[in-house]
Amino acid sequence: MDTPNALSPDKQINGSSSRSPSDASNIPKSPKITKGIGDKRSDLDFIFGKLIGEGSFSSVYLAKDIHTNQEYAVKVCEKQLIRREKKVEQITREKDVMNILNSNQNPSAPFFVKLSYAFQGDYKLYFVMTYCPNGELLKLIQRVGNFDRECTRFYTAEILRALEHLHSLNIIHRDLKPENILLDEKMHIKITDFGSAKILTQEEIDGVDDGRGRKNSFVGTAQYVSPELLENKRIGPSSDLWALGCIIYQMVSGLPPFRSRSEYLIFQKILKLEYEFPEGFCEEAKDLVQKVLVIEGDQRLGANDKNGYPSIRSHPLFVKMDFESLHLLTPPKIVPFMPNVGNEIVWDQKNKPGLKPIELELMLGLDLKDQKKKGSESETSKKTGKKNIADVADEEYILRLAVQEKENKWHKFVEGNLILKQGLMDKRKGLFPRRRMFLLTTGPHLYYVDPVNMVLKGQIPWCPAITPEAKNFKTFFVHTPNRTYYLEDPEGYALEWCRVIEEVKHFYYPETTT
Repeated sequence: MDTPNALSPDKQINGSSSRSPSDASNIPKSPKITKGIGDKRSDLDFIFGKLIGEGSFSSVYLAKDIHTNQEYAVKVCEKQLIRREKKVEQITREKDVMNILNSNQNPSAPFFVKLSYAFQGDYKLYFVMTYCPNGELLKLIQRVGNFDRECTRFYTAEILRALEHLHSLNIIHRDLKPENILLDEKMHIKITDFGSAKILTQEEIDGVDDGRGRKNSFVGTAQYVSPELLENKRIGPSSDLWALGCIIYQMVSGLPPFRSRSEYLIFQKILKLEYEFPEGFCEEAKDLVQKVLVIEGDQRLGANDKNGYPSIRSHPLFVKMDFESLHLLTPPKIVPFMPNVGNEIVWDQKNKPGLKPIELELMLGLDLKDQKKKGSESETSKKTGKKNIADVADEEYILRLAVQEKENKWHKFVEGNLILKQGLMDKRKGLFPRRRMFLLTTGPHLYYVDPVNMVLKGQIPWCPAITPEAKNFKTFFVHTPNRTYYLEDPEGYALEWCRVIEEVKHFYYPETTT
């Protein structure tokens, strides 16, 4: 595929040169978005960098304006694919909604990606938009597992404030989800992706057209879609409130409320309002979710409000929350919520099961760092007839590996590595625990296996930055650059797991030893 900066020059919208035959007349013309910025732009005005997002007919690149050095996210759409996938209406809708938002900015609700420029070349359309360096809300939830109460209420408030402004312009997003909520350089939200949005007509606003005369085309994402859309009922702003309830649930628990193996089964759960709250779910957030996830749209909290959503603002979750100054506040530090976890740790040196440092070094014998030194020592031992520590380590390692292969049923999951420590633990995805057999091995590796179905589920990745953090005798974190793993040892050996992980880390990455 051609790189964006290698494309033909831009055909500007107002007074453009003659169109290429490949430019079909049904492709929407790009808007002139130059207010407050200056001259028109083409693809030649940008240096295109890394790919930061992909869709079925578009790619999003990080790009820099060569005139201002300003960084943008540039959505590049293939005209041929737009025609083939019948997405002309979607592209037009996205452009129109972003133009409305540009023309009706609210200083207290700057929570939308801004369209700065739009133009087209012979084969591609370009949308130059706000770049949000901290990525998607979804990835943040996945990285930390779930949010604590303060994080949940802050980001819920920002999403609600954004919806108030969007709905005041008679626009419904219809695909509100964590993937479409980005985080800017200051960790404030920016809502994006308006391809599924709907601009309500006056008849729809007045309720004259109830929508029953024609079928609604399916839009949105299965886990967040409202019941009225599934049942072909009249949709309105309360459809976005349903999605907000799903997002609150996911921020608190780590997973969306409606989950299953297929979209069909998810839809059935939505229509039956079939979901449950895991243990430890914040009570105030639970109450708000229950009042928003209501089958009938006009019965949802806020559905009958005028001039914003005062009934939601007054919910106990938002006590003392100043909605008009959210954009000026420093967002709370992102930390996971841990129910019923004490912070006090007493390091009991007695009865510590597991490996002692000298045993660990012997078992790591085949992975000794200085292989050349080991080789020369082996030559010396042959001449003298005496075994050095490296030879002893080799023999011990091989012996233990042979015993493990014969007697340990978990051996088949560790790719020939020696298991240094193993144990059943609960691996939490937010508030949802999954019992797994954890296998700490040479390499180093930290595998986890589904003990019921006997399936390897994955590994916690190793690097010099890996850091275990004990919270109490049962609970500990394993921090990695891209994710924090939340683990619970039902036997109460969290401190021991942290100690052994640190020993393995310092063996393989001695430069990290403090």
